[in-house]
Formats: sequence, C-alpha cells, structure tokens
Amino acid sequence: MYIPKHFEENDLTEVASLIKEFGFATLVSTANGLPRATHIPLELVIDKDGAWKLHGHMARANPQWRDFADQADVLVIFMGPDSYVSPSWYDHKNVPTWNYKAVHLSGKAHTIEGEALESMLRAMMHRYESAHAEKPLVYEEVPRDLLDMDLRALVGIEIIVEKIEAASKLSQNRNEASYESIIGHLKKSDAYDSKRIAEEMEKKRLMTPTPPEGGLNT
Repeated sequence: MYIPKHFEENDLTEVASLIKEFGFATLVSTANGLPRATHIPLELVIDKDGAWKLHGHMARANPQWRDFADQADVLVIFMGPDSYVSPSWYDHKNVPTWNYKAVHLSGKAHTIEGEALESMLRAMMHRYESAHAEKPLVYEEVPRDLLDMDLRALVGIEIIVEKIEAASKLSQNRNEASYESIIGHLKKSDAYDSKRIAEEMEKKRLMTPTPPEGGLNT
C-alpha cells in the first residue's frame, strides 16, 4: 500500500482496534495470474507470542478457497471510516482530497475444517451476537442438523499475517487553522462517516501535533 510518511499508522494497538471494529474485509488472492476477491468478516487473533492471525470462512461453492491449498499469498483489506474533504475548508486555495483509515495485511492462507472450523465459528458467533443482538443466540442453540448442513457448505480459513501496513490519512499535513476548519465542517456534515473522521482527527491531534502546511494530498 502506498502510504506517504505523514499518514503512516505505526501504532499496532490502533491498527488492531480498527480491524476489530471494522471486521468486514476484502480477501484478495490470485488464480492464473488474475486477482479475485471475496468480502467476508475476518476475526483477528493475536497469540501469546504476538503473532497475528485472521480467522474466517467462505462458501465451499466459492472457488477462491482452492487458491489456499498450498499456503497461498493473500492480501486482506480492512477499510475504516472515510470522508471527502473540501478545499473550501482550508485557509488558502488548494485541491480536494479524501481522509480515511485503512489496513492492509499480507500473509499465507490455508483452509481449516472439522473441530477447528467449529471452534472458529463458535467464537465469531459469540462476538457478533453479543455485540448486536438483544437476546444473543449461542452456537449450541442452533439445531445440530442445520449446523451439520451449513458446515458441509463452508470452508474455514486461517491467514498467518506476515506484513502489516496501515494508513491514517487525517489531514496531518495541514496547518492548525485548516485542521480546525476541517474538523468543524466534518462535524456539521451529514455525509457518511464525516463525524467519525472528525473524531479521529481530534484524537490524532492529541497524539501528534499538526505540522506546518505541506503539499501531500493523497
């Protein structure tokens, strides 16, 4: 991923937090020299030695899982919040841009079946049911015949992460007046994610003072 120096995100705690919040990812692999992608939820697991892994599953009918038979190289993209930034919000004339947060994880993928797959599904269901359902349903409450049918139709995936790249493009290259103005306009906007980007900019400013105006826009 191309990341200008201003926008590199090197805080692994922040990176892990984004992955856990925006867990619906794009999984990219190649077959016969051509890219193919699937959009699936992936769960980040960090083991006791600090190694990063991603767990997920896809339909057996999806041919992409066959790419993983020989420990295939894959790219996983997690997109966080994003928002348009108008140059009319700066204290000088400039060009439009876009603020966003994103993570790319590269590594080796392989398939998982049997009890390891069930354990993965149990953990994922617990996480999302607990977060979204008023009366969470636990894995063991799903009728066994239905589970068995679904398990036959799924393939589990584990990705051993080898490279972590993350960008937090939050107008760090703007001067203080422009930075404040961007936050103010984003807070007033009803555009998707604008208020969240404003919050991220405020948080980033507490961590890193805004530098003098620079020329980077993308």
